[in-house]
Amino acid sequence: MRRNYERIRSEVGPGVTVVAATKYADLETMELLADAGVEVVGENRAQDLAVKHERFGERFHWHFIGHLQSRKAKDVSNLCELVHSLSSVSAAKRLSVPALVEVNLAGEETKSGVSPARLPQFLAEARELGVDVQGLMTMPPLADDPERSRPYFRRLRELAGELGLAELSMGTSQDYGVAAEEGATLVRVGSVLFGR
Repeated sequence: MRRNYERIRSEVGPGVTVVAATKYADLETMELLADAGVEVVGENRAQDLAVKHERFGERFHWHFIGHLQSRKAKDVSNLCELVHSLSSVSAAKRLSVPALVEVNLAGEETKSGVSPARLPQFLAEARELGVDVQGLMTMPPLADDPERSRPYFRRLRELAGELGLAELSMGTSQDYGVAAEEGATLVRVGSVLFGR
């Protein structure tokens, strides 16, 4: 795991934060992540976040990368320093940590996220509620070829530039290299880190 982590870090370069996606990591695996030198972990579910944070709270910087339900936003705020997936005003009302707005660039009905057309209005509403919006996040359609993600990553970078936002959370195990080339500041990796 340490070798994988160091390889990923060298591939994406010093300006990109590698977030270990811990959705499928049990407590034993969390221990291995800490031993491997992983600094930032991203959890998908609020209840799993609470369990893992209780055991490893000081060992990592904690991010929330899953769908943010408004009823869980307060709990997530108490445990994380950054949320990657803000996409509703109801969640923004309960959030007290910095956030990235999730953008649904492909218009996929099965995915969360704000449409690009609604993004400026959503940002204004979130900021009015006091949310420190630091950037954007996206999940392109699943594809075998990482190059198929490139147009989505490029578009997210353009949107962030237009809106004056610095952080870009994009890229997962299958396409983090392309994401880094297109300006990602955070990549979320799981299987490529764990060796599955």
